[in-house]
Amino acid sequence: MKIAVIQGPNLNMLGIREQHIYGPMSLEQIHEQLKNAAAQNGVELEFFQSNLEGEIVDKVQECLGEVDGIMINPAAFSHTSIAIKDALSAVELPTVEVHISNIYKREEFRQKSVTAGAATGVITGFGPFGYHMGLIALMQIISEIKAVEESSQNAE
Repeated sequence: MKIAVIQGPNLNMLGIREQHIYGPMSLEQIHEQLKNAAAQNGVELEFFQSNLEGEIVDKVQECLGEVDGIMINPAAFSHTSIAIKDALSAVELPTVEVHISNIYKREEFRQKSVTAGAATGVITGFGPFGYHMGLIALMQIISEIKAVEESSQNAE
């Protein structure tokens, strides 16, 4: 099982920026913890971070046929990017959107996620642990999809 972890703008500044909102952990520390959890479950992770919307769209499109699912934190693009939403819709992969902070406790403009409409589910407000929750959710969803596919192949 392979999952792409796609991180949006300014997440490369975690551990430095607004620690009262995002906490003290760096993106590298979050990825290291996530990689350890994935390895314990036989899951391969591919990490990608960009501050550029088009690069995120390209990465989502590159996931088609290469990974079993996507975990994405579009960050500020969550609230504005129809392009990322359309890319996620186009690839039709199981997708979990993760937000470190609770977007519903933030400014009004942050309380709407455009990209969430293309996600299988959304995890928000659990800090870096939200990525672990996303990993567990994707492992379960992907396993269920594979079980259904195997069952229908065996029925033929």
